[in-house]
Amino acid sequence: MDDLETRELRYFVAVAEELHFGRAAERLGIAQPPLSRAILQLERRLGVKLLDRDRRGAALTDAGRVLLREARTALDAVAAAVRRTRRAGDPERPLVLVTKAGASHELLRVLLDALAGEPGAAPVEVLLCEVGEQAHRLRDGQADVALMHRPFDDLAGFDTEDLHTEGQVAIVPAAHPLAARDQLTMADVRDVPDLPIARWPRLDGTYPDGPGPEVRTQSQLAQLVALGRALLVIPASSRAWQWPEHVAVPVVDAPDVTTVIAWPRGGHAAARLRDTARLVADRPA
Repeated sequence: MDDLETRELRYFVAVAEELHFGRAAERLGIAQPPLSRAILQLERRLGVKLLDRDRRGAALTDAGRVLLREARTALDAVAAAVRRTRRAGDPERPLVLVTKAGASHELLRVLLDALAGEPGAAPVEVLLCEVGEQAHRLRDGQADVALMHRPFDDLAGFDTEDLHTEGQVAIVPAAHPLAARDQLTMADVRDVPDLPIARWPRLDGTYPDGPGPEVRTQSQLAQLVALGRALLVIPASSRAWQWPEHVAVPVVDAPDVTTVIAWPRGGHAAARLRDTARLVADRPA
């Protein structure tokens, strides 16, 4: 029998993350001996060694690293199924729309206004997040639908519909010489020794190489630009959050960015919201 229980996966993930049976047992709220027996039984059932053990703790084998990755995915999927099921069973619940803070602001405003004017429309709760978090919120069942951006966001496994395509601008300090330009090119913004481009994490959490500061939040970025320590290139509509100390300059050869509405593949809960988004996509202002 190859079926695994979620309890076994939770036990294994705790040990694999702590790399210590005692700490894992404390984290799980159980005694160490039954935890050790459960992991041994799991290894026997799978026919592979998952952990190398010694007096100092444990280390993952190649098989253990594979199971850790797959177990996290499976546990996330189970948790998401529970959330979606509970949400579907509550007819009074609002639809949750997740979007990156500061992005597609006018489109979002028009969409919410249009939804508010529809008779009998379900209320919409807006969940604001940082860069790249929309996919996680959709996958784990915290949100029903998302506004996301191609080519930057992770759209794997979602149904999507394009809403709006736009160019990009450079957000630069108001006191910097670039702020006086009518337009810029990507070569212009890449070749500024005193004003490096801020670096966002990739989809895997790592940062691209470069001299610019590593950032994770809009507030970090906004302050670094205002202090003259960085610039960034973003979709034109995202400039809604810019400070008085910032200036937005069009970058004429930056790749276009498309705002999409995304939802879990095969999902139907947010159909009305998606239909309204299609209607307002061409008139965001």
